[in-house]
Amino acid sequence: MLPERRGVPVGSDLIKAADHNSDYGLRAARRSRRAGRMRLLFWLFSLAALFSICFAIFGFKMFFHGVEDHQSLPSLRDMKDVSIEPYTLEKPKKKPHRARFNPCEVELIDSVDLLNEPKSFWKFVNFSLQYIQTDHTPSHENPITPRFGGHQTLEEREQSFHVSNQTIHCGFIKGPEGSPNTGFDLVNEDKMYMNSCTVVVSSCIFGSSDFLRRPTSKMISEYSKKNVCFVMFVDKETLVKLSKEGSIPDEKGFIGLWRIIVVNNLPYNDMRKTGKVPKFLSHRLFPSARYSIWLDSKMRLHTDPIQIIEYFLWRKKSEFAISNHYTRHCVWDEVQQNKRLNKYNHTAIDEQFLFYQSDGLHKFNHSDPNKPLPSYVPEGSFIVRAHTPMSNLFSCLWFNEVDRFTSRDQLSFGYTFLKLKRMNPDKPLVLHMFKDCERRAITKLFHHRNP
Repeated sequence: MLPERRGVPVGSDLIKAADHNSDYGLRAARRSRRAGRMRLLFWLFSLAALFSICFAIFGFKMFFHGVEDHQSLPSLRDMKDVSIEPYTLEKPKKKPHRARFNPCEVELIDSVDLLNEPKSFWKFVNFSLQYIQTDHTPSHENPITPRFGGHQTLEEREQSFHVSNQTIHCGFIKGPEGSPNTGFDLVNEDKMYMNSCTVVVSSCIFGSSDFLRRPTSKMISEYSKKNVCFVMFVDKETLVKLSKEGSIPDEKGFIGLWRIIVVNNLPYNDMRKTGKVPKFLSHRLFPSARYSIWLDSKMRLHTDPIQIIEYFLWRKKSEFAISNHYTRHCVWDEVQQNKRLNKYNHTAIDEQFLFYQSDGLHKFNHSDPNKPLPSYVPEGSFIVRAHTPMSNLFSCLWFNEVDRFTSRDQLSFGYTFLKLKRMNPDKPLVLHMFKDCERRAITKLFHHRNP
């Protein structure tokens, strides 16, 4: 109701008619405005509802977009003008799981208590092998910096591949008198212990690169516990790290079966290259040893050492045993993998590889029935050796390649063996390259410690 109008004479027909018309017009205007607002609200609600429906429909399709794309992938093969990488069509995937490689059966002898070394075992190529102790005396005009591996010339390198009575470079080379030691220094007490070993299981951890993994004691015979030296080489940094983790040597220097031997003055800045010293040169470190087993620090031994020697050396009548790589068998593939994973400086790898190609290295041929090895790429984390002259020579030659080139010893194994074989066709190294699944059957494999 409108408020009462005051000051208008009652009974005036004209004024009443005017007031009536005025009220009617005002009410009509109000109704028109209300109708306009209603129409506006109607369209707004209609547009909102339409937008909601469209959003719901397209959102639903986007939800299943990955499924639709996956189902339509085969048709993309017919597209010739557009190059599409698979990962552009899907969400980023998680890192694929590593392939699993299972162990295979290894028929070991039941007991080592009554086992004897075969009398005919040591009938391999025999010759005198001596080692250079001191580097060449430098002239005042051309002084040299002493190196653990020495300064081997290319002529000396070539000559060293000839199987004959000779003196070769093989690490532990001292500089001229008065110069500092070149590295891998040991205390006399440890040297005396190492000189007493005839059968050795050795490993190393440098630069705190791994945990200490003890051999499975219950799988080691009492005979081996008394007659086999288990030696773990470490540097001071690693010893401190192990001590903080609760692995502290006892008063005799043992942690479990491992005799901990601390190496001072590491010969290389590259910890991997330093690790090749005990890996390849066990015949230098243990001069009285007849057999040695190398075990990478990422592995735990759970098989008796004498059983291993009997199976891989005595039974196979070999003087050097190493497993093939589990996936790669050609050096060409190994080079690409090392570069893909940035394992070493690419230029250094290329220089080494080109040198080997120029010196006769060829690709591995699976189909060749006369191939000299089942693989040119080893899984070098486990090596079983008899310390024969040929085995010692091959170990020195292999070490010298690592010293000269890169620490990636899988790149130089095939070349070293093939060159030695090519230059001495009537004086073979009896090498047994066994399946990698056998290596997995006698050891437990772990990952390296994260840096």
